[in-house]
Amino acid sequence: MAVPGPGYSITMRIAAPPSASAAGDLTSAVGRAGGVITAFDVVESAAGLMVVDLSCNALSAEHADEIKAAVNELEGVEVRKISDRTFLVHLGGKIEVTSKVPLRNRDDLSRAYTPGVARVCMAIHENPDDARRLTIKRNTVAVVTDGTAVLGLGNIGPAAALPVMEGKAALFKKFAGVDAWPVCLDTTDTEEIIRTVQLIAPVYGGINLEDIAAPRCFEIERRLRDLLDIPVFHDDQHGTAICVVAALRNALRVVGKQIADCKIVISGVGAAGNAIIRLLLLQGPADIIASDIQGIVHRGREGMDPNLADVAEQTNKANQQGTLKEALVGADVFIGVSAPNLLVGSDIETMNSDAIVFALANPDPEIDPIEAQRFAAVVATGRSDFPNQINNVLAFPGVFRGLLDAGARTITDTMLLAAASAIADVVSPEQLNASFIVPSVFDEKVAKAVAQAVVNAAADARVDSPDSHSVSGGDVGAFGGTPAEFDDLEDAFG
Repeated sequence: MAVPGPGYSITMRIAAPPSASAAGDLTSAVGRAGGVITAFDVVESAAGLMVVDLSCNALSAEHADEIKAAVNELEGVEVRKISDRTFLVHLGGKIEVTSKVPLRNRDDLSRAYTPGVARVCMAIHENPDDARRLTIKRNTVAVVTDGTAVLGLGNIGPAAALPVMEGKAALFKKFAGVDAWPVCLDTTDTEEIIRTVQLIAPVYGGINLEDIAAPRCFEIERRLRDLLDIPVFHDDQHGTAICVVAALRNALRVVGKQIADCKIVISGVGAAGNAIIRLLLLQGPADIIASDIQGIVHRGREGMDPNLADVAEQTNKANQQGTLKEALVGADVFIGVSAPNLLVGSDIETMNSDAIVFALANPDPEIDPIEAQRFAAVVATGRSDFPNQINNVLAFPGVFRGLLDAGARTITDTMLLAAASAIADVVSPEQLNASFIVPSVFDEKVAKAVAQAVVNAAADARVDSPDSHSVSGGDVGAFGGTPAEFDDLEDAFG
């Protein structure tokens, strides 16, 4: 199933004899070892020596070593150096701070810093809401983690989680113009996390909780929402739920089914599964059956925490017991946010006709997607090397762009559903098919559509702040500016 990809991309600097067959010999050796060549550059050429940089994709670090060995076995060839291109991307970190204003002379300094900055400080002191207009709070999000549930890696701690949080911050900026900063906390104590986020909150317009293990993540999110006057969004829960609801809406269109007629089976009832269930329940499915490592979640099952007990109360109408495989019989939809290789094709065959399978465990899904495609009408994964990648980057940049532009103080289910509908609607009826149920993460329309939907939902629910402004014509925040920027300047002078 696995194919070499850019996650294990290497560049080898190779010294070789300058023969007519040298290039062919090198590329053939890489191919025999299972590598996929992406670039071949001659660095130096002389009468007795040729030096080339050969880049290729591998399956793993071990596979990269095998490719290197295969090249070294060629007569007269030496791999002088091998560079891991993924590590090169991360050298020195992936984000930086830059100034938005020029500091060319004393006049600039006097306005940006002392003495002029004192006037702005006092304006905020007299009216704290002005911080949303006159500081980075207007456009800044904290990406907060304790490193206990990093996707595919588990509890690796705050320092090891930092590259993921940096990447998240880079995605915020790339797709929605949001300035985000990693906040990796060296504690797993619920009270310490809550108090720390509460203390740093004045700097930020929103909090993005990330990779915090369940069930602590539920309490942390709930209590921070009660304590803070800025929106708190747990991406592992709500970002995933938004994207799954969007993808399911379009998948049901493809197979011609209504959610009210569908039995949905969900594998995994951690942060993501819990949020998916809660958002899907608002859509009125025929039934939802949840399953975890102990089997089907049902009322009366011993040892359930409060969140799991709540799921049991709201799902599984017939109070079915048994295994995940038994739950699948007669189901219309399978959504996996759990563990790899739980199912085989014959399990999918027991589902209803025109079944929908979302096998989202990463990096290895609950079932081989190619096997699932034999029996299901629509298959989606969390991987980039198969059709229908369900990726949270479709949701969180636009969600926070909308929250910041609306000056929202909280986030509601209405906003989450609006975001899901916006993502789904980016795929036009002419584009929609079994292999294209969600837009590309690089489609520039996605974040704009999501942001506008969140702004509209915030206005409708009257949860926007007193200084918020309506946004029209699709021009949201960083995507071209709004009249609000000029209003803010006028307001700052009273």
